[in-house]
Amino acid sequence: MKHEWKKHERDLYTDQKTPTIITINEQKYIMISGKGNPNGEDFGERVGVLMSLAYSIKMRHKADYNNNSEYASKFAYGDYTVFPLEGIWALSAAPAEGMPLNKNNLIYTIMVRQPDFITTEMFDSAYAAVEKKKPHPLLKEVKFDSMSDGFCIQILHVGSFDDEPAAFAKMDAFAKEKGYKRLDHTHREIYLSDARKTTPDKYQTILRYQVQAE
Repeated sequence: MKHEWKKHERDLYTDQKTPTIITINEQKYIMISGKGNPNGEDFGERVGVLMSLAYSIKMRHKADYNNNSEYASKFAYGDYTVFPLEGIWALSAAPAEGMPLNKNNLIYTIMVRQPDFITTEMFDSAYAAVEKKKPHPLLKEVKFDSMSDGFCIQILHVGSFDDEPAAFAKMDAFAKEKGYKRLDHTHREIYLSDARKTTPDKYQTILRYQVQAE
């Protein structure tokens, strides 16, 4: 049986273009942090390292499940669709009033969620394989950890990343109407589209930030 996040976890990966409230429990991720413009080479290198590791974890689990009955007996799923790239974003310096965002001031942690059944041992095994087959200096910065977003507002934004402020304005208005305020100035983005195969006007990005009662 294959776990497909688009089908099995539709509430977490919304298709609603209006703000909704959601509680996100603890989830496992492989992740790497960085800073600077996401259009730069360094960001692309970090994404590449993460995705290589994400697919190694998946393929090693699938192979072990299909070839080892004792291993397979421990898991409900023998395969899964790799989860989309995500990022938590903040600014190292806020722009002056009326000035555009300077993307060089962005700080981020990008990540790929892992199924709940992926263990530290499974991560370590895949890491060793990638380190041997596709060595990269950034691999040492990748970590396997868990986090919980908790109580959040989220929305599906369709369009260019540069047009996200309009979606955040909808979220802010919704939060105010419901009596909530943002917990901090960070936010999460979940990239449902492959930017290599999609034009910017059709990008699908889930935007999410944590809130609490006023």
